[in-house]
Parts: sequence; C-alpha cells; structure tokens
Amino acid sequence: MKSILICGIGRFGTHLAVNLAKQNVSIMAVDSRESVINSIAPFVTEALIGDSTDELFLKDIGVRNFDVCIVAIGDNFRSSMETTSLLKELGAPFVVSRASGDRHAQFLTRIGADDVIYPEKQLGEWAAIRYGSNHVFDYFAIDHDYAVFEVAVPKSWRNRSIGEINIRKNFDISIIGIRNNGKMTLRIFPDTILKGNETLIVVGDNTSLHHCFNI
Repeated sequence: MKSILICGIGRFGTHLAVNLAKQNVSIMAVDSRESVINSIAPFVTEALIGDSTDELFLKDIGVRNFDVCIVAIGDNFRSSMETTSLLKELGAPFVVSRASGDRHAQFLTRIGADDVIYPEKQLGEWAAIRYGSNHVFDYFAIDHDYAVFEVAVPKSWRNRSIGEINIRKNFDISIIGIRNNGKMTLRIFPDTILKGNETLIVVGDNTSLHHCFNI
C-alpha cells in the first residue's frame, strides 16, 4: 500500500486527502490547526497536529518512510518553502509542492521539490481551452508539448472511415478512444466509420491538435 504524507490541510489539502482516501492508500495528514485535523481525521489513516516547519516534528514522523510527501500549503510562502526544504534535507524520497504563483514555483524547484503543482494555473488553462471552444469537451496536458483532447467529430470527417481520412498521416495525431452515448471504446480500426455524434479522444503535439481542431 502506498503511503502519502500531506502537509497543510486547507481547501486543496482537504480535497486531495479525501480523493486519495478513495484509492486505498495510507495517508497521514499534518496541520497546526486542531479544528482542521479533527475534520479530516475520519478520511485519513492518521491525522496529527503539528508544525511542518519544525525539523524535530518531521524527524519524529519519519518522512523517509513515505512514498510521497505533498506540501499542500498555498497561502504561506515561507512555510511552504521551509517545509519543502526540510523534507528534502531529512531524506523524503519524493516531494511534491503546491505553488501559488510562478515565482513560488521557481523557488520550490530550486530548493529541491521533485514536482511542483500549480492548481489555479492548471485549472485556468483547462477552463480556457474547455470553454473557449465549442467542440472541446475535455483536455489534459501530458507535458509542455503533448496533450490529450476529447473533441467533437469535425464536419468534414463525418460518415467517413478513419482509414479514408488517414488521420495519423494527414494530421499527425492519433485517435485513442471513441465515446458514443456515454460509452467508451478503444477498439478502433481503419474501417471504423465516424457518424458525427461521437466524441474522439485524441493525442498529439499541441501544434497539430490546435491546427487540426481549430483550437
């Protein structure tokens, strides 16, 4: 069973803990506020009142023993930085830190965070693509260059087969799934006919995706 430490149980940390609990992982939640710890305790394996910027406290809970340590502190720049730095110094194997801004993200990376998440920015990017287009239904970035989109079937593709359109050659993207009436299929063949009422799950580089679907 994977073990995860979450430092900072604000709104983000709470949502994170509750959703992780659904995945059958061991979770320790840490926050300095007793009321917060009492509210999250039913959802996690263990909840402790403590200061994550206190080196002795982090030593006592054995940060080396967690598979992932997540610094979910977003409203206190100094505490976020100190906690991240201490976790790395004490030998935490993998530290993920939440950033509240671009500069914050840069500093977290410099002091050793193995990964940095920026929920507000990432959600803003998703919402801009999702709601700025009439034909994009979902989206997530794989990295800076590649992404997965769920899109409506373009009019020019309707009632044609995937092989006829030759999507991979002509557009440099791949269809990895088709959703029809809420049902997903991954069984896609050159003779699969696109009727137009489906949505396509496509993957490719951002340039090709944006050009192909006029995003």
